[in-house]
Amino acid sequence: MTAAAPIRAKRVLPGFTLSLGTTLLYLTVVILIPVLALVLKGADIGPQRFWAIVTSARALAAFQVTLTAALIATLFNALYGLLMAWVLVRYEFPGRRLLDALMDIPFALPTAVAGLSLTALFSANGWFGQFLAPLGLAPVYTIWGVAIAMAFTSVPFVVRTVQPVLEDLDPAYEQAARTLGASDWAIFRRVVFPQILPAFLAGVTISFARSLGEFGAIVFIAGNLPFKTEIASLLAFIRLEEYDYQGAAAIALVLLMFAVVLLVISNRLQAWAARYRGQA
Repeated sequence: MTAAAPIRAKRVLPGFTLSLGTTLLYLTVVILIPVLALVLKGADIGPQRFWAIVTSARALAAFQVTLTAALIATLFNALYGLLMAWVLVRYEFPGRRLLDALMDIPFALPTAVAGLSLTALFSANGWFGQFLAPLGLAPVYTIWGVAIAMAFTSVPFVVRTVQPVLEDLDPAYEQAARTLGASDWAIFRRVVFPQILPAFLAGVTISFARSLGEFGAIVFIAGNLPFKTEIASLLAFIRLEEYDYQGAAAIALVLLMFAVVLLVISNRLQAWAARYRGQA
């Protein structure tokens, strides 16, 4: 009797060559070629000219405003996004599905529309601004307004990366910890959080990177005041309008380097968290 031929697993996608080729073609056209063009344009500037552009007073102020506002927005998103993901997964209440759907509004809403809406809400005569203005807390045309716009557009990244991991957690570990007398806070800190930590770090890092590159939602609420509320992406756009292509490329290249550094940090943090979870 002859041995039966091994059964090959069927694949939904076509052959490896076609699938890989299509993926690499998309990656090259949409991502690699634009990034390479930006790098080559920045290389043509020369190191001295490049350094003079990115270290000018206005550029340094724009980078400072961008990083500070992105950090504020990310800190808020880290707490709020984790809390929202926990509520959506662990509780049943009327309107939960609607609240879950609303988390994707920043993805579907044009950022310019979001900026106009936030400006209308937080202006001196807006729904929220009319109460904040007498207290001297009106965020429009301040760095706080920039942070609010960044938080609005980037908070879904934290929610959507943590939520599926929470849904897949085995409740047996929490039940075992509760039978041993652990408090709710101890269970979250020592059982739940280590398991969702890689996803949480990924979501926070992506949220920060998204905030660095935000443009449309900020230009209206920020007022674009040089040295006060002008962000780096807006400064690059201004340089393009002034036909200063070298200045725009230099500023964009710095933002690209920030993105690459964040990507490396995110991968390292996720690898560390995975090892920590495996040891635990």
